[in-house]
Amino acid sequence: MTTNEKLSLLREKMAEAGVQAYLVPSSDPHISEYLPDHWRARAWLSGFDGSAGTLVVTETESGLWTDGRYFIQAERQMAGSEIVLYRMKEKGVPTIQEFLLSRLKKGQVLGIDGMVTAAETVLDMETAFSAQGIGIRSEDLITPIWTDRPSIPQSPVDLLPEQYTGLSAAEKIAQVRSRLKENGADAMAVTRLDSIAWLLNLRASDVVYNTSFVSYVLLTQETAVLYVDSSRVSEEALDYLKKNGVAVRPYGEILDGIAAIDVPTVMLVSVENVNYRLYLAMEENPRVTIVKGEEPAFCLKAVKNPVEIANTKNAHIKEGVAMARLQMCLEEKLAAGETVSETDVGELLVDFRKEQEGYMEDSFAVIAAYGANAAMMHYHPTPENHAVLQRKGFLLLDTGGQYVDGTTDTTRTYALGELTDEERRYYTYVLKANIGIARTVFMEGCSGANLDIMSRTQIWKYGLDYRCGTGHGVGFVGPIHEGPQSLRMTNHVPFQPGMTITDEPGIYEEGLVGVRIENELLVVEHMETKYGKFYAFQPITYLPIDTTPVVLELMNEEEISWLNDYHQMVYDTLSPRMTERERIWLKEKTKPLEK
Repeated sequence: MTTNEKLSLLREKMAEAGVQAYLVPSSDPHISEYLPDHWRARAWLSGFDGSAGTLVVTETESGLWTDGRYFIQAERQMAGSEIVLYRMKEKGVPTIQEFLLSRLKKGQVLGIDGMVTAAETVLDMETAFSAQGIGIRSEDLITPIWTDRPSIPQSPVDLLPEQYTGLSAAEKIAQVRSRLKENGADAMAVTRLDSIAWLLNLRASDVVYNTSFVSYVLLTQETAVLYVDSSRVSEEALDYLKKNGVAVRPYGEILDGIAAIDVPTVMLVSVENVNYRLYLAMEENPRVTIVKGEEPAFCLKAVKNPVEIANTKNAHIKEGVAMARLQMCLEEKLAAGETVSETDVGELLVDFRKEQEGYMEDSFAVIAAYGANAAMMHYHPTPENHAVLQRKGFLLLDTGGQYVDGTTDTTRTYALGELTDEERRYYTYVLKANIGIARTVFMEGCSGANLDIMSRTQIWKYGLDYRCGTGHGVGFVGPIHEGPQSLRMTNHVPFQPGMTITDEPGIYEEGLVGVRIENELLVVEHMETKYGKFYAFQPITYLPIDTTPVVLELMNEEEISWLNDYHQMVYDTLSPRMTERERIWLKEKTKPLEK
C-alpha cells in the first residue's frame, strides 16, 4: 500500500470511532526513543523512518512534525504523499497542539492510543482542549489496518555480571527506594526499558543496537516485580533475580498489578516516561495517590560508578584500535585505486570490531556519509542508495559499538584528498567548537544550558549554526542517547562527576558538505577553592582527529596545545595494542601541530 492508501484506511477507522483527528507518535508502551518494529506505526504510516517525529491525521489533511536532524530525510521519504512536513522550531511553524486547536471544533474528538502516548502529552492537551470543548479518546486504530504488523520481540534476556556493572541489582533497588522516600513516595512503576536493564543488571536485544528488553518493574518499599515473559529469561538471570529479591510475572499483567494494590500507596510518576494508560490505571485505583517527579533510576544510572567508568574507558580503547585500523585500510584502498563505497565502510568497520574482545554489536547504524550526503545528520547508506568515495572532499563517519564493558559513540570527518577553501574553513570552525567544550572548566551546578555556548559561539560568529544539541549522555552497555543531562540550550540538569557527554558540534550545508567531530567526555572533579567546586571534562575517546584540513591561522595557541596534548594521550593509549606498522601510522597521525 502507498502512504496515501494507508491514511485512507486510517480515516475509515477514525470515522467508525467518531474521532476527527488522530495522533501517531514515535513511541511504544515504554515511551522509548528507539522502537521495536512492532511499534513503529508512525514510520509504517508515513514512510519516514527517522527516530523522531509525530504524525497527525485529520479528516482532510495530515502533517508530520520532526526536528532539524531529519528535515532533509523526511522531505525525501514522504515525497509524493499528501503529508505536509512541519519543521519544528522554525519561524512560523505551528506546534502540534496549535495545529490541532486550529483544526478541531467544539464537540470534536482527538484520538490517541493511550498505551503508546506519554501521559505528559495527553495531560497537556487535555488542559488546552478542555477550554475549547474538544475531547480526547484512547483507542488503538492502527492494529486493525496494519495487517502484517511484526510481533512483539522475544530476544533472550541474560545477566550482565557485576564485574562490569559494579553494583548488584539489590544495591541499585535500594538506591531507587531511597530516592522514592526522598520524594515522599512508597512505590513506582519503572517503565523505561534502559532503566530496567540497568536496575536489574540484565541485557537483551529486543531493539537493534540497543540492549534492553520489553518489560516493566513495579517497585514498592517491600517488593520488586519484573513483568516479562519468564521463558525468555536465562536460568542464570532468573536465579540472580531471585537472590536479589525480584519476583517475575507475565509482561501483560502490569495493569493488573497496579489495580491489585490494596493498601494506601503513594506512587512516584514521571509523566514524560509513563504511558497514558498506565497513568489512568494508577489514577483509577482509589488506594493510590500520585506524586509527580523524575524517575530515580533514569537519574541514578547517568552517574557512572568507578567500575563502569573503568570498563567504559577500556571499551573506548578497543573502539579506537578498530577505527584506527579502518582508517588505515581505507587510506590504502583508495591509494591503490580500489572502489570503496559508503556501505563498504560500515562492513569493514564491523570486521575490525569483531577482532576486539567483548564486541557485541554496533550501538547504532553506521553513518558513513561522503560529500554532500554528510549534510544529512542521520544519513544512512543502503545497498540501493549510496555514494562511492573519491580522492577529494570529506568522508564523515559517525559510529559506535556495544561491548560487554561499555558503549561507544565517535565521529570523525576525514579528508580524502583535495579540499576547497570553504571545506577547510568549515572543518576548522567545527574543530574549534569541539575544543571549546573539551577545554571548559565550570562550577558545580552548571548544566548544558550554561555550557552549550562554549561550543556554538565558535560557529555563530560566522553566521552559522547547527539544528541539534551539541551533545548527549551515553548509556553503559545501553542506549546511545542517555539523559537526563545533555549539551543543549534547553537542558538545565547540572553536570555531576561520573556523567558522560558527547561533544559533537557540526556544520551541515544541504547539497554541499557536512562536518562533525565527536569525542565522548567524562565529567571529573577539577579543583575546589573558596568560591566552590569546579569540574572539567576528560576525553575518553581515543582516536586521532584529522589535522590535514586545519587552517592553522584560525586556531589559537591554547587550542593547538589542547589538540597536541590530546593526540599524545591517544598515542600513549592505543600504541601498546597495535603492531609496529600501525604504531608508525599512529605516530604520523598524532604528530604535533605547529603554527
